Amino acid sequence: MGMGYLILAGAIMLFSWLVSSRLKSKFEHYSKLQLQNGMSGAEIAEKMLADNGIRDVRVISTPGRLTDHYNPADKTVNLSEAVYNQRNAAAAAVAAHECGHAVQHAVGYQWLTMRSKLVPVVNVASTYMQWILLGGILMMKTFPQLLLVGIIIFAATTLFSIVTLPVEYDASNRALAWLENKRMLTQQEQAGAKDSLKWAARTYVVAALGSIATLLYYVSIYMGGSRRD
Repeated sequence: MGMGYLILAGAIMLFSWLVSSRLKSKFEHYSKLQLQNGMSGAEIAEKMLADNGIRDVRVISTPGRLTDHYNPADKTVNLSEAVYNQRNAAAAAVAAHECGHAVQHAVGYQWLTMRSKLVPVVNVASTYMQWILLGGILMMKTFPQLLLVGIIIFAATTLFSIVTLPVEYDASNRALAWLENKRMLTQQEQAGAKDSLKWAARTYVVAALGSIATLLYYVSIYMGGSRRD
Protein backbone atom coordinates (compact mmCIF):
# COMPACT_ATOMS: atom_id res chain seq x y z
CA MET A 1 0.00 0.00 0.00
CA GLY A 2 2.91 2.33 0.73
CA MET A 3 4.31 2.00 -2.82
CA GLY A 4 0.81 2.20 -4.26
CA TYR A 5 0.15 5.42 -2.39
CA LEU A 6 3.44 6.93 -3.55
CA ILE A 7 2.55 6.15 -7.17
CA LEU A 8 -0.94 7.62 -6.71
CA ALA A 9 0.42 10.68 -4.91
CA GLY A 10 2.97 11.20 -7.66
CA ALA A 11 0.29 10.96 -10.32
CA ILE A 12 -1.90 13.48 -8.51
CA MET A 13 1.03 15.86 -8.04
CA LEU A 14 1.84 15.63 -11.74
CA PHE A 15 -1.80 16.20 -12.69
CA SER A 16 -1.95 19.14 -10.30
CA TRP A 17 1.15 20.69 -11.86
CA LEU A 18 -0.26 20.21 -15.36
CA VAL A 19 -3.61 21.77 -14.43
CA SER A 20 -1.95 24.70 -12.64
CA SER A 21 0.37 25.33 -15.57
CA ARG A 22 -2.51 25.14 -18.02
CA LEU A 23 -4.59 27.48 -15.87
CA LYS A 24 -1.76 30.02 -15.74
CA SER A 25 -1.29 29.93 -19.50
CA LYS A 26 -5.03 30.26 -20.08
CA PHE A 27 -5.33 33.32 -17.86
CA GLU A 28 -2.28 34.91 -19.47
CA HIS A 29 -3.82 34.29 -22.90
CA TYR A 30 -7.25 35.65 -22.05
CA SER A 31 -5.73 38.59 -20.19
CA LYS A 32 -4.71 39.83 -23.63
CA LEU A 33 -8.29 39.60 -24.92
CA GLN A 34 -9.56 43.09 -24.20
CA LEU A 35 -13.29 43.58 -23.63
CA GLN A 36 -15.13 45.49 -26.32
CA ASN A 37 -17.45 46.97 -23.66
CA GLY A 38 -14.41 48.53 -21.97
CA MET A 39 -15.53 47.52 -18.46
CA SER A 40 -13.04 46.70 -15.70
CA GLY A 41 -13.33 43.68 -13.43
CA ALA A 42 -14.64 45.94 -10.67
CA GLU A 43 -17.33 47.37 -12.94
CA ILE A 44 -18.34 43.88 -14.08
CA ALA A 45 -18.67 42.80 -10.45
CA GLU A 46 -20.69 45.83 -9.41
CA LYS A 47 -23.10 45.38 -12.31
CA MET A 48 -23.61 41.67 -11.62
CA LEU A 49 -24.38 42.40 -7.97
CA ALA A 50 -26.83 45.16 -8.94
CA ASP A 51 -28.55 42.98 -11.54
CA ASN A 52 -29.10 40.33 -8.86
CA GLY A 53 -30.56 42.88 -6.44
CA ILE A 54 -27.59 42.67 -4.06
CA ARG A 55 -27.01 46.10 -2.49
CA ASP A 56 -25.13 45.22 0.70
CA VAL A 57 -21.97 43.72 -0.82
CA ARG A 58 -18.91 45.87 -1.53
CA VAL A 59 -16.40 45.25 -4.31
CA ILE A 60 -12.87 46.01 -3.09
CA SER A 61 -9.32 45.59 -4.34
CA THR A 62 -6.99 43.25 -2.47
CA PRO A 63 -3.19 43.01 -2.86
CA GLY A 64 -1.51 40.08 -4.53
CA ARG A 65 -2.08 37.71 -7.42
CA LEU A 66 -4.86 35.08 -7.45
CA THR A 67 -6.14 36.47 -4.14
CA ASP A 68 -9.69 36.88 -5.44
CA HIS A 69 -12.41 35.65 -3.08
CA TYR A 70 -15.80 36.42 -1.61
CA ASN A 71 -15.93 36.98 2.15
CA PRO A 72 -19.40 36.18 3.52
CA ALA A 73 -18.43 37.49 6.97
CA ASP A 74 -18.14 41.12 5.90
CA LYS A 75 -19.94 40.75 2.55
CA THR A 76 -17.11 41.86 0.31
CA VAL A 77 -16.07 40.70 -3.14
CA ASN A 78 -12.28 40.90 -2.96
CA LEU A 79 -10.61 41.20 -6.35
CA SER A 80 -6.85 41.08 -6.88
CA GLU A 81 -5.41 44.32 -8.22
CA ALA A 82 -5.08 42.97 -11.75
CA VAL A 83 -8.66 41.69 -11.89
CA TYR A 84 -10.05 44.82 -10.23
CA ASN A 85 -8.45 47.21 -12.72
CA GLN A 86 -8.05 45.29 -15.96
CA ARG A 87 -10.55 45.10 -18.79
CA ASN A 88 -10.14 41.68 -20.35
CA ALA A 89 -11.93 38.34 -20.60
CA ALA A 90 -9.95 36.74 -17.76
CA ALA A 91 -10.73 39.62 -15.38
CA ALA A 92 -14.40 39.51 -16.32
CA ALA A 93 -14.54 35.76 -15.66
CA VAL A 94 -12.92 36.00 -12.23
CA ALA A 95 -14.97 39.03 -11.16
CA ALA A 96 -18.24 37.41 -12.19
CA HIS A 97 -17.26 34.12 -10.53
CA GLU A 98 -16.63 35.79 -7.17
CA CYS A 99 -19.96 37.59 -7.49
CA GLY A 100 -21.46 34.16 -8.11
CA HIS A 101 -20.50 33.34 -4.53
CA ALA A 102 -22.21 36.52 -3.35
CA VAL A 103 -25.37 35.43 -5.17
CA GLN A 104 -25.11 32.01 -3.53
CA HIS A 105 -24.91 33.71 -0.14
CA ALA A 106 -27.89 35.93 -0.91
CA VAL A 107 -30.13 33.02 -1.94
CA GLY A 108 -28.93 30.69 0.82
CA TYR A 109 -27.24 28.14 -1.43
CA GLN A 110 -26.97 25.07 0.81
CA TRP A 111 -23.50 23.92 -0.25
CA LEU A 112 -22.03 27.35 0.47
CA THR A 113 -23.75 27.36 3.87
CA MET A 114 -22.25 23.94 4.63
CA ARG A 115 -18.78 25.04 3.56
CA SER A 116 -18.99 28.18 5.70
CA LYS A 117 -19.85 26.06 8.74
CA LEU A 118 -16.81 23.87 8.09
CA VAL A 119 -14.36 26.80 7.89
CA PRO A 120 -13.75 27.12 11.69
CA VAL A 121 -13.25 23.35 11.95
CA VAL A 122 -10.78 23.33 9.06
CA ASN A 123 -8.88 26.30 10.49
CA VAL A 124 -8.37 24.48 13.80
CA ALA A 125 -7.62 21.19 12.05
CA SER A 126 -4.91 22.71 9.86
CA THR A 127 -3.07 23.91 12.97
CA TYR A 128 -2.79 20.56 14.75
CA MET A 129 -3.60 17.88 12.17
CA GLN A 130 -0.10 17.11 10.83
CA TRP A 131 1.38 16.82 14.33
CA ILE A 132 -1.40 14.50 15.48
CA LEU A 133 -1.05 12.31 12.40
CA LEU A 134 2.74 12.13 12.77
CA GLY A 135 2.43 11.33 16.47
CA GLY A 136 -0.22 8.74 15.70
CA ILE A 137 2.02 6.96 13.21
CA LEU A 138 5.03 7.00 15.57
CA MET A 139 2.88 5.74 18.47
CA MET A 140 0.88 3.25 16.40
CA LYS A 141 1.91 0.26 18.53
CA THR A 142 1.34 1.90 21.91
CA PHE A 143 -1.44 4.43 21.31
CA PRO A 144 -3.24 3.78 17.99
CA GLN A 145 -6.19 5.91 19.08
CA LEU A 146 -4.12 9.04 18.43
CA LEU A 147 -3.91 8.19 14.74
CA LEU A 148 -7.65 7.61 14.67
CA VAL A 149 -8.17 11.10 16.08
CA GLY A 150 -5.90 12.46 13.35
CA ILE A 151 -7.86 10.59 10.69
CA ILE A 152 -11.15 12.04 11.94
CA ILE A 153 -9.67 15.54 11.84
CA PHE A 154 -8.24 14.98 8.37
CA ALA A 155 -11.63 13.66 7.23
CA ALA A 156 -13.10 17.06 8.08
CA THR A 157 -10.65 18.77 5.74
CA THR A 158 -11.40 16.19 3.05
CA LEU A 159 -15.12 16.85 3.44
CA PHE A 160 -14.37 20.57 3.02
CA SER A 161 -12.55 19.85 -0.25
CA ILE A 162 -15.46 17.78 -1.53
CA VAL A 163 -18.10 20.34 -0.53
CA THR A 164 -16.05 23.04 -2.25
CA LEU A 165 -16.57 21.38 -5.65
CA PRO A 166 -20.30 22.12 -6.11
CA VAL A 167 -19.78 25.58 -4.60
CA GLU A 168 -17.12 26.50 -7.16
CA TYR A 169 -18.85 24.95 -10.16
CA ASP A 170 -22.16 26.57 -9.28
CA ALA A 171 -20.52 30.00 -8.89
CA SER A 172 -18.95 29.63 -12.33
CA ASN A 173 -22.27 28.55 -13.86
CA ARG A 174 -24.02 31.56 -12.34
CA ALA A 175 -21.27 33.86 -13.61
CA LEU A 176 -21.32 32.50 -17.16
CA ALA A 177 -25.12 32.52 -17.34
CA TRP A 178 -25.23 36.17 -16.25
CA LEU A 179 -22.49 37.21 -18.65
CA GLU A 180 -24.34 35.53 -21.52
CA ASN A 181 -27.89 36.59 -20.62
CA LYS A 182 -26.89 40.24 -20.17
CA ARG A 183 -24.78 40.13 -23.35
CA MET A 184 -21.81 41.49 -21.44
CA LEU A 185 -19.24 39.82 -23.69
CA THR A 186 -18.75 39.06 -27.33
CA GLN A 187 -18.91 35.43 -28.43
CA GLN A 188 -15.11 35.17 -28.38
CA GLU A 189 -14.85 36.82 -24.96
CA GLN A 190 -17.58 34.54 -23.56
CA ALA A 191 -15.71 31.48 -24.81
CA GLY A 192 -12.54 32.79 -23.15
CA ALA A 193 -14.30 33.38 -19.85
CA LYS A 194 -15.80 29.88 -19.95
CA ASP A 195 -12.45 28.28 -20.72
CA SER A 196 -10.73 30.21 -17.91
CA LEU A 197 -13.28 29.15 -15.30
CA LYS A 198 -13.22 25.54 -16.52
CA TRP A 199 -9.51 25.25 -15.78
CA ALA A 200 -9.84 27.09 -12.49
CA ALA A 201 -12.48 24.59 -11.36
CA ARG A 202 -10.20 21.68 -12.19
CA THR A 203 -7.70 22.82 -9.55
CA TYR A 204 -10.37 22.12 -6.92
CA VAL A 205 -10.99 18.66 -8.39
CA VAL A 206 -7.29 17.84 -8.10
CA ALA A 207 -7.22 19.11 -4.50
CA ALA A 208 -10.22 16.96 -3.58
CA LEU A 209 -8.73 13.84 -5.18
CA GLY A 210 -5.43 14.41 -3.39
CA SER A 211 -7.19 14.82 -0.05
CA ILE A 212 -9.25 11.66 -0.57
CA ALA A 213 -6.16 9.65 -1.52
CA THR A 214 -4.25 10.87 1.52
CA LEU A 215 -7.17 10.10 3.82
CA LEU A 216 -7.35 6.54 2.47
CA TYR A 217 -3.61 6.18 3.01
CA TYR A 218 -3.88 7.08 6.70
CA VAL A 219 -6.89 4.80 7.09
CA SER A 220 -4.89 1.93 5.59
CA ILE A 221 -2.08 2.53 8.09
CA TYR A 222 -4.54 2.48 10.97
CA MET A 223 -6.32 -0.64 9.70
CA GLY A 224 -3.03 -2.41 9.10
CA GLY A 225 -1.87 -1.65 12.62
CA SER A 226 -5.18 -2.78 14.07
CA ARG A 227 -5.00 -6.11 12.26
CA ARG A 228 -1.46 -6.75 13.52
CA ASP A 229 -2.64 -6.08 17.05
